[in-house]
Amino acid sequence: MTTATPVKTEYEAIIGLETHCQLSTNTKIFSSSSTAFDADPNTNIDPVCMGLPGVLPVLNVKVLEYAVKAGLALNCQIARYSKFDRKQYFYPDLPKNYQISQYDLPIAEHGSIEIEIVDDAGNPIRKRIGITRLHMEEDAGKLVHAGSDRLAGSSYSLVDYNRAGVPLVEIVSEPDLRTGQEAAEYAQELRRIMRYLGVSDGNMQEGSLRCDVNISVRPVGQEKFGTKVEIKNMNSFSAIQKAIDYEIERQIAAIEAGEKIIQETRLWEEGSQRTSSMRVKEGSSDYRYFPEPDLAPIEVSDVQLETWKSELPELPAQKRHRYENELGLSAYDTRVLTEDRPVTEYFESAIKAGANPKSAANWITQDIAAYLNKQKLTISEIKLKPESLADVITRIENGKISNAQAKEKLVDLLNGVEPEKAFAGQELISDPAVLESIIDEIIAANPQQVEQYKSGKTNLKGFFVGQVLKKTNKRAEPKLTNELVEKKLNAG
Repeated sequence: MTTATPVKTEYEAIIGLETHCQLSTNTKIFSSSSTAFDADPNTNIDPVCMGLPGVLPVLNVKVLEYAVKAGLALNCQIARYSKFDRKQYFYPDLPKNYQISQYDLPIAEHGSIEIEIVDDAGNPIRKRIGITRLHMEEDAGKLVHAGSDRLAGSSYSLVDYNRAGVPLVEIVSEPDLRTGQEAAEYAQELRRIMRYLGVSDGNMQEGSLRCDVNISVRPVGQEKFGTKVEIKNMNSFSAIQKAIDYEIERQIAAIEAGEKIIQETRLWEEGSQRTSSMRVKEGSSDYRYFPEPDLAPIEVSDVQLETWKSELPELPAQKRHRYENELGLSAYDTRVLTEDRPVTEYFESAIKAGANPKSAANWITQDIAAYLNKQKLTISEIKLKPESLADVITRIENGKISNAQAKEKLVDLLNGVEPEKAFAGQELISDPAVLESIIDEIIAANPQQVEQYKSGKTNLKGFFVGQVLKKTNKRAEPKLTNELVEKKLNAG
């Protein structure tokens, strides 16, 4: 009797992200203290953010503007009426013992963004990820733990309240993500959008962008979600992807071993590349939300909404589509060019000045990008103006200089030397009569190489071309030189 081989169960992950973006306002959400990063501990504080008796919060209107713009950019419905709520929890870095947030009436809901992953063949794979909500809230302070281990081995902790009251928007995704790669790309796209808007710098190292992952697994085909686990403490997009990939494997292995997945919060440990349990997850009822009595409800007027909508820039996904469809650029080029708004603006300024889009893309994504990486600079810090780059590209395409000449002078150009000066006296020789005369001299001076060429060693054409370039100090027009050398060598 033959025993049937058991069918191996396939699983899929259900992933959602809760992303906190610090808004780039000069002052805090409900008070006038500075939001500047890296100030001395407990210097950017005031009675409001410290929760002292007898003080009242006042909403920073710039926070509302930035939140609405972020909601619009995420294709959300903007609430004309919303309110703040008190979220109760007790922790040393929260001076008031409650956080002012938004619960049942957030400023924005029901949105979506498009993420794009380029496959191994260079083709873009696009997917729309739903946005459940975006709401405003204040940040808490920061605990600094001292000791050999950051948490368990701390001998004491210090509290820095500079972050208390810093404005945040929390963006909650739908559970539409399925892999660590998709989640990392979603987080990156959020950061691109916030940076394009100018509402957040999205710097993960400074805590301006923080992501918590909710993840469960289920057998493929099952509608019911598995038990959700939250992962915290991921300070890079790479860490988000690795943490999710690890957790998917951990949960599947546990289920296959007959273990029960519990709803909990886990930490990502960068050193060991694994997650570890932190605490059993609390539910929303544990926070005991109720309406914030010290702040009036928020009403967004028609004028405000239309004004803020009109100020939105073209966003990364829109630019990617336009660059591919209208400019004929590759998926790779469009992703590099749209990663940062300053790079995009530089590219578009070069196009406006007359540069061929593909040539401009090549220079920016390859030679200029390599220089920026090596020198640890941003494109805003180089002295080569986009108009000058367009000038260089036009000179190459008009046959006045070669690509090799431009590359030789690139560092000078990037340091501010104008093209006219950089290429003075170096225009290419493109007069056939002049080039033929030089080629005749070189052929006459190298009879042995001529005979070898005629006997079948046709790769020696490169030798003659090189001699012409050497004699003309690389000013011989390359294409014409190749044609004339081949013609002369094959004659007679």
